[in-house]
Amino acid sequence: MAMSKAGLKTKIETEMVAQGFVLVGAYAYGSKLAEAIANAVIDEITINARCNGADSNGDTHAAVEIV
Repeated sequence: MAMSKAGLKTKIETEMVAQGFVLVGAYAYGSKLAEAIANAVIDEITINARCNGADSNGDTHAAVEIV
């Protein structure tokens, strides 16, 4: 399953709300924080991911190692 910045942001926001963060309002910056975290995580994974083998279909991008 592919990861996306938007999908990760939504998951982070869901967790933040569950922990009591306020995401709406004049002084609520939770969504911006979630977006910044999601962007950084996806960028870091994309930059540091390395293919580490093949699956039974010969797909060499199936096994990814984070270094």
